[in-house]
Amino acid sequence: MSLHGPIISIEDDDDDQLIISDIIGRLGLPNTVRFFRTGLDALQYLATTPETPFLILCDIRMPLMDGIDLRQRINEDDYLRQKAIPFVYYTSTSRTEDLQEQVNFAYQLSVQGFFRKASGLEAVEGQLRLIIEYWQNCLHPNSTPSG
Repeated sequence: MSLHGPIISIEDDDDDQLIISDIIGRLGLPNTVRFFRTGLDALQYLATTPETPFLILCDIRMPLMDGIDLRQRINEDDYLRQKAIPFVYYTSTSRTEDLQEQVNFAYQLSVQGFFRKASGLEAVEGQLRLIIEYWQNCLHPNSTPSG
């Protein structure tokens, strides 16, 4: 895993994009952030880029192709699956009754995390810091173990 590869955020809400971008900037990360409004746009990018992104942060509800469909398509594609990009749902699921069903289904798709977006800038920053620090320190098929 390239620690310096881009962070992919698939998010159709402009305000959420701005918040994520600002927080990642404040964390002082060397990673660029690439935003996509739909799963389809992200899938096209992932299928054609030679880059191996550091992390995918994906909303669930989006136009054209939602986050569930995107993850299924990645799993079905040998090239994308072999990139072994950490895939984390970062979503503001509004209906609590759907949440457990979505979490269960997401893990059947072999995601590496499911986070409900916190409210408040400090809480969102804490979540993003936690996710990023975990993947910076985690051994992974694309990482080179040291020591």
